[in-house]
Amino acid sequence: MIETVTPGFLTLIQDEGRWGYQAYGMPVAGAMDRHAYRVANLLAGNRRGAAALEMTMQGGTFKFSRKCLVSVCGADMQVRVNGVMVPNWAAFYVPAGGVLSFDAVLNGCRTYLAVHGGFAAQPVLGSRSTYTRANVGGKDGRPLKGGDVFSTGEDVSCAAIPLSLPDQFARRYDDQEITLRVILGPQDDMFTSAGVRAFLEGTYTISHEADRMGYRLEGPRIEHVDKADIISDALPLGAIQVPAHGMPIVMTADRQTTGGYAKIATVIGPDLSLLAQGKPGDTVRFSRCSDDEAVEALRREERYYEEIQSFLARRQSSAPNALRAFNVFVDGAYYDVRIQEEL
Repeated sequence: MIETVTPGFLTLIQDEGRWGYQAYGMPVAGAMDRHAYRVANLLAGNRRGAAALEMTMQGGTFKFSRKCLVSVCGADMQVRVNGVMVPNWAAFYVPAGGVLSFDAVLNGCRTYLAVHGGFAAQPVLGSRSTYTRANVGGKDGRPLKGGDVFSTGEDVSCAAIPLSLPDQFARRYDDQEITLRVILGPQDDMFTSAGVRAFLEGTYTISHEADRMGYRLEGPRIEHVDKADIISDALPLGAIQVPAHGMPIVMTADRQTTGGYAKIATVIGPDLSLLAQGKPGDTVRFSRCSDDEAVEALRREERYYEEIQSFLARRQSSAPNALRAFNVFVDGAYYDVRIQEEL
């Protein structure tokens, strides 16, 4: 069993989302950063779509009743096991009775915790994702609170071993300017040429009104030809609405199913993970891309996951009962700690 000692600022059970129900008014939800979420599940040896914890800005503290292999990916929340710092973008064991703790982010915004087998939760419409506005999914449809207890699920794809990903697979979030590739439309003709130019050439700042529903940005005003309103139509993930005030809103995981403001463009899927790690005060720029470029970006993203899977398979096959090394931080100094694990 896994007990929530402290929940952090906003900790939610999420998976890939509740797809196929937007026509009936049910938002998708799911992990904001699909990249970090998916890599965490790969490291934990889970099937694609296993439920994980998404922590925002400030992580929680969790006590494990039995030994468990876990993985952590995303923003650096200074993760520790029994007070000893362990790597981010890594899989490692938490011993029976051990405490896994997270602090405030040093960079980025969201961190994902996966456990071998996934977090057990009752699916709603085929997904365990939490949608808090309707109290659906996850843990009673709400953020975690102290005292919540979980068991691990059965979403296992393969055995997993403790290891830290090499640098070419681990993302860092030190650069506070985020560049997002976009495809213009579907209502870009409702904006003046000066408005489109301001959108593509300007620098925007993430406002304090940025959450799982949408990221409101502040910067150069985007001018409409006439009105900002349209007959409400579907809101895809990454759609950029521009209300009458001229400031863009990028729609994210918990977006409503339809919207009545003109959409100047849509952020391509592979870049939404970058925005999910943005915090208020970080800057955003938009770069126009073609349909072909967007498709190629998606192909590269999928190849990246395949490369990680190949790397993990090689490490697992070549290191049974091997000594694994982690650099850990104890009492103000770094140590190279080697641990013999039973696989």
